[in-house]
Amino acid sequence: MTLFTLAELEAAAELVHAHVPATPQFAWPLLRQRTGVEVWVKHENHTPTGAFKVRGGVVYMDWLKRSQPEVTGVISATRGNHGQSIAVAAARAGLQCVIVVPEGNSVEKNAAIRAFGAELVVHGHDFDAARAHAAHLAEQRRLHFVPSFDKHLVIGVATYALELFRAVPDLQRVYVPIGLGSGICGVITVRDLLGLDTEIVGVVADAAPAYALSLEAGRGIESNSAATFADGMAVRSPSAAAFAIIQTGVARILRLSEDEIAAAIRVYYSDTHNLAEGAGAAPLAGLLRESDTLRGRKAGVILCGGNIDAQVFAQVLAGRTPKV
Repeated sequence: MTLFTLAELEAAAELVHAHVPATPQFAWPLLRQRTGVEVWVKHENHTPTGAFKVRGGVVYMDWLKRSQPEVTGVISATRGNHGQSIAVAAARAGLQCVIVVPEGNSVEKNAAIRAFGAELVVHGHDFDAARAHAAHLAEQRRLHFVPSFDKHLVIGVATYALELFRAVPDLQRVYVPIGLGSGICGVITVRDLLGLDTEIVGVVADAAPAYALSLEAGRGIESNSAATFADGMAVRSPSAAAFAIIQTGVARILRLSEDEIAAAIRVYYSDTHNLAEGAGAAPLAGLLRESDTLRGRKAGVILCGGNIDAQVFAQVLAGRTPKV
């Protein structure tokens, strides 16, 4: 299943790079020393919003303005990074923006969403409840509902995979976090478009295992909860469209403990002096678990975002695992 062509991807990259500079990929020597693996980190924590989602927002809003010029406002649900992306892109497109977040959401991500110009609405106990409320408000207030998974979002975020694979085409394995699926679907599609044989491993939090359960069952499975401090992966209901791509494109999906994710945040800070939020550190946590199988080889990890609250980061640096 191919969502877009290479020509469409390259056009999207040109559009994205007019607003978001290409991010670096570095092979950090201390990570190699620690793991025995040449670890290439794709630094999506270096975008203007501190996360990869902004790429998708740029492409989506460009499409929306061209295809539905009558739209004057948009609404979406988020745990943070998608909301910042939509807020930034909507402001640049001259559109009203409403973002719905669940109760207890990241204080600092909420502040950033407001700072980027969006109206923030707090509703529901988790992302899935916030998403349902956003859909209701879209009808009530006559706003265009922006989903968390859509072709135009995927082609936008896939531009980071194009940068990575063109810079380091001989990666033997790449670890990618799974929230609702746009990032990993972009990586899978770009790998296939470029004709590479890179193994792709998805990672989720054990406390939010919907996509791992779905892969095991061969069909979409909802999890009962998504109580992980790695809020970018806190999803209960998988996207059917995303799962169709993931199911055929990944080697496996690892379920990571909260302790493993916290440990990877500490490793990022000690070995690279980069901040990683929970979802951003999860790919490194997966590589650390499997490093014995990769010794002497070359692997990539997607640091998808660095938007971690100071209070949470302080707990992690003190050697504790944040509780939800």
